[in-house]
Amino acid sequence: MYSAPRDFSTELLVVIADDDATQRTLAAAVVRRLGCRPLVADNGLSALQLIRESGASILVCDLEMPGMDGHELTREVRRMDLGRYIHIIMLTGHDQVEERHRALEAGVDDFMTKPLDTALMTVRLRAAARLIRHEQVLSERNRALEEAKFRIESDLNAAATAQRRLLPGGNGDICGFRFASAFQPSAYVSGDMFGWFALNDCQLGFYAVDVAGHGVHAALMSVAIGHMVTPEYFSGLVLSSGDRPDPALLVQDLNRHFFREDSSDYFAMLCGIVDARCGTVRFCQAGYPHPVLAGGEGRPALVGDGGLPVGLLSGATFENQEIAIRPGDRLVICSDGVTEAESSAGVHFGSERLCALIRDRSPHEATELPRAIVSSLDDWRGGLPLEDDLTVLVLERSDRP
Repeated sequence: MYSAPRDFSTELLVVIADDDATQRTLAAAVVRRLGCRPLVADNGLSALQLIRESGASILVCDLEMPGMDGHELTREVRRMDLGRYIHIIMLTGHDQVEERHRALEAGVDDFMTKPLDTALMTVRLRAAARLIRHEQVLSERNRALEEAKFRIESDLNAAATAQRRLLPGGNGDICGFRFASAFQPSAYVSGDMFGWFALNDCQLGFYAVDVAGHGVHAALMSVAIGHMVTPEYFSGLVLSSGDRPDPALLVQDLNRHFFREDSSDYFAMLCGIVDARCGTVRFCQAGYPHPVLAGGEGRPALVGDGGLPVGLLSGATFENQEIAIRPGDRLVICSDGVTEAESSAGVHFGSERLCALIRDRSPHEATELPRAIVSSLDDWRGGLPLEDDLTVLVLERSDRP
């Protein structure tokens, strides 16, 4: 909050431009009585130089002056980039109505008639001083807002950098499987989070999270989830039930942790475990879009049975699903920012286009696929800004026979 500033009248400089020495002297006396400092000029060019060099905020000028009259002086002042507003009061005769119209078009703010009425000039200058003070307050507040905006943007950039450092770096090869990813937030920070890690010599875990909403709140929640889902936390739940991994146990534990009666926070999640010995992926889908399984034969297909998001219902149950992944197969996991991306005509990119793109890219390296999907979405949106965060994960079984 900014309080009203002190009276700036003692700091105000007033340029008086008039070729009549008597009128200049009279106007300067009024300015001094108000506590301001007069700067006098007997022609328009000298007045223009005073305005440029002195920091004056008020100009009192005669309409008729040699060399540069009041109209020309006003136009020149309005063309100048001074970083402050100049309040212009023009002195005219009683019968110069047409000249006043021209002066208003040139940028004059107020008029006084000659000969000068000192009482009226005092009122006019006080009104001008109030306007100047308000402009100074507004300028000060705008500067403060710009500084605050800069600090906020710096903080958000730092937060975005910190968030990206929580994500896996680049591509990875674990237990005969290759991981690749692409991540593009819609703003500085994102409600998306993902990760993958080895659990033992033949099993690896992965997860992807999409927090409902956007901005800092969603980003903080996604970071909290990312801090929780460590390899130790993951294996302690998923591998705790015997021979068959149980990703649903992890999702249920997160649901218990994040559900609140007084909160509307929730998130979609897909987490799973890859078994290199069996060639299987066992996963739990909780409100996250269906993954796409792209095999060596046939069209890529959506897999999974859906499920409720995490944190939405206290008594929600979650199920596991299992698919086989053969050598050369790819599992593509995308947040809803991919399929729901809209073209300029308002058409969603959709699952069919995603599957067709994955099929067309099948001869290329898996590591190239995430960026290819993001690039296709850029083309699809036609330059429109992102409405949601984008996450693309690709898992390929690379031990070809």
